[in-house]
Amino acid sequence: MEHIHDSDGSSSSSHQSLKTTAKWATSLESLLEDPEGVKRFREFLKKEFSEENVLFWLACEDFKKLQDKKQMQEKAKEIYVTFLSNKASSQVNVEGQSRLNEKILEEPHPLMFQKLQDQIFNLMKYDSYSRFLKSDLFLKYKRTEEEEEDEPDAQTAAKRASRIYNT
Repeated sequence: MEHIHDSDGSSSSSHQSLKTTAKWATSLESLLEDPEGVKRFREFLKKEFSEENVLFWLACEDFKKLQDKKQMQEKAKEIYVTFLSNKASSQVNVEGQSRLNEKILEEPHPLMFQKLQDQIFNLMKYDSYSRFLKSDLFLKYKRTEEEEEDEPDAQTAAKRASRIYNT
């Protein structure tokens, strides 16, 4: 069977080539790019009492997209108060958070949280993420996905695909 390749070298097909869970399992980056993946990962982290890590990471991603100085100041302060200050409600465990003082919040720049964000990313990647992939929550979602694959509709998709390629 001959495959038609898109310009990026991947096979074009009417259905996603990688299952959602398979995509999440390729890397933490892939997981975090998918809103559903983020939702499931947050559910898992909530059970582990470390949801603040992914919330901090997401807040930093939002922060980097801001252009307006006033918005940046507000968001920087929000990130500091929520995740980094000694009295933070969802404190993340990062080195060097004490060096971020109130003064730096007045002159925010897009990458001011980058080092801390990277620390949290690595913490999630080498710790929570590997446990997430072994968790009941992930495996149950994966099973549900595979059961949907086994339904008759999957066969019609395959027939459709072979009709497309044999034109």
